[in-house]
Amino acid sequence: MSELEPDTPHVPAPSLWPIGFAIGIACLLVGLVVSQAALVIGLVLALVFGVLWVRDLRGSRPAAAPAPAKPLVATEADLGATTDRATFLSLATVGVGGLIGAGVTLPVLGFGVLPSFVGDSVKSEEVDLGPISNFPEGEYVIATYLEDPEVGEVTRRTAFVRNNGRTEDGAPSFTTIYSRCVHLGCPVQPNGPIDEEAMKEVNGVQLRPVLAASFGCPCHGGLYDSEGNRSAGPPVRSLDRYEFSIRNGNLILGRLFSVGGVDGAGAKARISKYYRAYPGVHVDGIEKWFYPIPTPGSTG
Repeated sequence: MSELEPDTPHVPAPSLWPIGFAIGIACLLVGLVVSQAALVIGLVLALVFGVLWVRDLRGSRPAAAPAPAKPLVATEADLGATTDRATFLSLATVGVGGLIGAGVTLPVLGFGVLPSFVGDSVKSEEVDLGPISNFPEGEYVIATYLEDPEVGEVTRRTAFVRNNGRTEDGAPSFTTIYSRCVHLGCPVQPNGPIDEEAMKEVNGVQLRPVLAASFGCPCHGGLYDSEGNRSAGPPVRSLDRYEFSIRNGNLILGRLFSVGGVDGAGAKARISKYYRAYPGVHVDGIEKWFYPIPTPGSTG
């Protein structure tokens, strides 16, 4: 350093871009759990503030002094890097942040995008429960069937089916409840006597009449009313249901969907239908923002 110049190192001017970049990364990570909107906002903020940060650092570098005459022998400065330490650390921070963001984001995008190209990842075989005459109006019937007969008993599933008669527009109405508790997935039992002597078997489907006033989970005390609404215990929503259709006079069960709640009963019930969610996951209200994005292949 010369006597005319102060012996002080050049330090980049204070900047708000690193703070904006950090906020963007935080929004991006939170968006992976909360919502796609927060994910997009975080990604945009991280990219914009990251670019501004790098540009600010590069623009704040001091002007190069006239190069002195090179000595005959190469010095350490001739062999050193041209990037000063502060710029290198800043660029390294941006690079590491980008790698972390890519490591977190790419797997999620893979799970979200790949099913569109490789097909539905959730099995949704239809089940023929036989003629609708096997379901007396106003009474529940326990229907058990094998979801995959080739695999065997481990795929046995249970549905609680009630014939509600017809809706106001004349369409057949059925309540088709899945028997898994929405707390942790334990099997739910009907609270009422089962008529084992009246059991029928149609196309491999066993049908048992039951006087079910409600449904209960013996594992953790979850209780549901006759429409599948949560009455007590740890469950976070109503019992899941099946889509259904009538084909050639037979009742056909389709895909499962989750239910936020049911207003009314029977043919006059109004169902809050949502994508198929895992047990323990909220599908409506403020709580739903604290749970992951719907699983690929689930119903909408």
